[in-house]
Amino acid sequence: MKKKTAKKVATWIIVPLMLAIFILDIATVVIGNNYTKKYLPKAETFDYGINGDDRIHFLNTANSDAILIESNGKFALIDAGEGNNNPRRKTEYKGYESEVVEYIKYVTDLKNGNNYLDFILGTHCHYDHIGSFHTLITDNDIQIGKAYFKKFNSLIAKDYEIESWKINETYGQIIYDLAEKNVEVISDLPTDEFEFGDFTLQFYNTVTPEELQGKGENASSIGVKVSKGSKSAFLAADITKSTGLEEILAEDIGDIDLLKIGHHGYFGSSSKYFLQTLKPEIAIVTNQLGKVYPNVKWNLTMVAKVPFFATYDNNGLIASFNDNGEIILTNNIHNF
Repeated sequence: MKKKTAKKVATWIIVPLMLAIFILDIATVVIGNNYTKKYLPKAETFDYGINGDDRIHFLNTANSDAILIESNGKFALIDAGEGNNNPRRKTEYKGYESEVVEYIKYVTDLKNGNNYLDFILGTHCHYDHIGSFHTLITDNDIQIGKAYFKKFNSLIAKDYEIESWKINETYGQIIYDLAEKNVEVISDLPTDEFEFGDFTLQFYNTVTPEELQGKGENASSIGVKVSKGSKSAFLAADITKSTGLEEILAEDIGDIDLLKIGHHGYFGSSSKYFLQTLKPEIAIVTNQLGKVYPNVKWNLTMVAKVPFFATYDNNGLIASFNDNGEIILTNNIHNF
């Protein structure tokens, strides 16, 4: 009798709670859609005479990161998306190696007539960020100038990330691939700003703070600030409040215009403090809208009051920094 009563009480509590979350989730999307009018994307045509060639390409790799930075015919790849052999997945699934490689070849050919990346950067060792690097690095048509990879630190990772997710093996395979191609690997990442075409780039969290040991590989995430004139973007990799990185980095990052949301919009990302400190005007999430956690949508809509766009639902996005000091969004970038 007591068990039946307890189940009824639990049902009375849980069902209304879930219904309230569902209603709030719908409300935040509706309100968020109202904010999108200023930056509503048009379909990308790759006519560089329209928006210029200072661009950040957010590829559609489902809920993984692959971001191509382009300026004046120079290219750099930040993460490479999830591949086909993630040790975490026990059943068959779709990876994105071919889409990433095909896209890079198309865009680099279009602009400089060859498939050359000035550098690649692996933000951290999770497979959904660096899994496709093996295919990209070993492709004979793609040449890479140098590679930025912090050394893997087992003291940062959680045990299951090494034992079950094999993140150390993923890292080791990539370092081996780079050596086979004679690509210079830079593990001591630059801390100062550096020029990249018309952009200025700066890496954050180049050395993981000791107090984050044991917090998990997301705590190793390297953020990248991309600036041109008065406009800037911050690519937050898997930087989250959960690891403590948002609080550590926020003030140093400062005001930005565009935020690539950390950790694909999952629970521990985009805290109220982080958003209020960075003050973005646009947010992009490398995921599909339905998988973004309600608390993240709430913070974006009710706290930051910014439009947010999902790469999956838009079939990829490009943020172009034009010479008039504007950021222009285009979508459907894979329809070339």
